[in-house]
Amino acid sequence: MNAFQKQTALRIAAVSVVLATVASSIAWFVSRENAEEGIVLLATEESGRLLHHFDAIELSGPQATAHAELAAKTIVGGLFDIAEIYDANGKKLAEALTGDGEAIEAVVPRHGSPHYQTASYDNLKLHGDQWALRVFVPLRNAPHDQTGPITGYFEGVRLVPQWQSDQIMASSLTAAGMAALAALLCGLALFPVVVHLSKENERKTREVLDSHISMMEALGRAIAKRDSDTGAHNYRVSWIASGMGELMGLKGSAMQSLIAGSFLHDVGKIGIPDAILLKPGKLDEAEFKTMRTHVAQGEEIVTGMGWLDGANAIVAGHHEKWDGSGYPRGLKGRDIPLPARIFAVADVFDALCSRRPYKDPLPLAAAMAILERDTGSHFDPEVMAVFRPIAASIHQRLENASEEDARALLEARVRQHFE
Repeated sequence: MNAFQKQTALRIAAVSVVLATVASSIAWFVSRENAEEGIVLLATEESGRLLHHFDAIELSGPQATAHAELAAKTIVGGLFDIAEIYDANGKKLAEALTGDGEAIEAVVPRHGSPHYQTASYDNLKLHGDQWALRVFVPLRNAPHDQTGPITGYFEGVRLVPQWQSDQIMASSLTAAGMAALAALLCGLALFPVVVHLSKENERKTREVLDSHISMMEALGRAIAKRDSDTGAHNYRVSWIASGMGELMGLKGSAMQSLIAGSFLHDVGKIGIPDAILLKPGKLDEAEFKTMRTHVAQGEEIVTGMGWLDGANAIVAGHHEKWDGSGYPRGLKGRDIPLPARIFAVADVFDALCSRRPYKDPLPLAAAMAILERDTGSHFDPEVMAVFRPIAASIHQRLENASEEDARALLEARVRQHFE
């Protein structure tokens, strides 16, 4: 199991545990509520039937109290431990208690005269583990007609026996356990699906990345061929710049922009006429003015190309200088984007140390002497402070490197920062 799969497994497990906890709590509560409501519904139905049987619904007239007392005595003992019957005005007509009812009557909360319109119940926690349900039922001649006039009130307290309490608890725990198990099994089933989708997404991401790299390389090679050069320069300067970027803390999209911009810094030269681009001698003022337009043309090429948008900072700023004497905008100091300041050092160093048709490579000491001379005018001193300690190792690594060697170095850096 790789790091991603371990991380995925831990996250799914954590979510599953949370869901199992929440689901089991809800299931336990709902199951307990349903059990309570079942007890209350049964008691209410049975008490209503007995009240009708003993004519204790229409609680008026001379026989109202006698009927209420008979009904109350019949109801207690089976369904309720305390039974109270009131007339329509809230006057108590009858009360009956079992032995258990007498024991708990003193701790049952008192209330005023009843005037409620709908049936309800209270969940009562008494002394110790005693649990009671108190039912409030408005009486009507038609029990299922909630719009009819109220003829009286019935209130009953049922002390839930231990066996029933244990049964309710067992049922609630079973429901909670099943909910928790379902959540955990769901997480277990999701893990291979997530891993599969992740692998598929990784494969497609690699394909997209490969296509982006291929596009970048194709543009780079096109530039190099038009400039009478090989593509090795683009690979080398991108690798050098990215190494400096790492030391300066660039990560993520900033590093990706540095690599892409370094590789495509001269993309605008595609639009420069061959007569100027390939001229062996020195350019005159008009020709040099045309050559300078490659920066603006490069900006137009990379702008709006999605993932290449980040290259704009280097494409637009790779001819700017620290003292403001560069072009096209004459930016100075920190106004020049950091990627462009990093690239400037990498570009000049590679140009000095590389063999070209018109020159031999300079020794490391000579190349560094030129860079040191131009630090503070062409180059950012802070960037040079980062480059100076690694210059020798970079020179040693690239001195005899072929284009394929340079390509392999950059590809490893690209895989590291683009994936």
